[in-house]
Amino acid sequence: MESKGRSLYAAAGTSDMTQSIEEESLVDGPLISADALHSAIRREFQTLPTHCHACLLSLLHIVYVVLSVCVAVLCVLKFGQVEVCDSILGNMSGDRVIVYGKVCLWVLVLVFTQCVDHHHTKARRRGYLRFYRRMQGLNHLPLAVLSAGNVMLLVVVAADLSTSVHTYMLLCILWLELLVVMPCLLCYTVRVMRFNRERAAPDVSQEEHSHNYTITSLPTETGFREGSSLEEVVEKQADLIEYLKQHNTLLSKRLLNLTAQH
Repeated sequence: MESKGRSLYAAAGTSDMTQSIEEESLVDGPLISADALHSAIRREFQTLPTHCHACLLSLLHIVYVVLSVCVAVLCVLKFGQVEVCDSILGNMSGDRVIVYGKVCLWVLVLVFTQCVDHHHTKARRRGYLRFYRRMQGLNHLPLAVLSAGNVMLLVVVAADLSTSVHTYMLLCILWLELLVVMPCLLCYTVRVMRFNRERAAPDVSQEEHSHNYTITSLPTETGFREGSSLEEVVEKQADLIEYLKQHNTLLSKRLLNLTAQH
């Protein structure tokens, strides 16, 4: 019994020594410097180029409305030189040219909306959740306005109206769209330019900074704020969880790369 106990004690001592040697080898291994780790985790701020697209779309919209007014007045209402209109448009009527131009403008707005959604989704993945939610309704408003204008245009075209009334109704729709879309694009441009100028950190970093330097006097439950509906809270938490999962995956890959380098 004594020999058996001594053998077990010796085996346990040997395993402890082996474990301590392995731990010492891990401790004595190359360590990752704090500067290298911080530089690998920190990502440079990426600006959004969509404000340039919004300015270009605004300019094209203004040019289209001005040209449509010129075509309607000179070629449809016959207030100008009819021969010049016939030589430019050929056998195509002026109101048909305006309708075709409106279809092209709607396609451009659709492409702009898809481009904006793409860039804003990338900003959301980088952690700018508040900016994504604040701009979500403004992104699709120009497309919704032009789509509603297309519906009104179809009603006007289908109605049996005189040429003058038809032309004036068409111009009213175009001007109404311009008066609604232009403030939306202007507001969008200002917000994106402000976002690019501020170059703020992601929302998670800002919240961590505020929690470290502020003291709250009222106890609050995790994930809830006063005045927030349940749907809004769930949406915010889902966005935050998705961002943290992607951020955790990225950090794991970079830590593995740094460990392999050192």
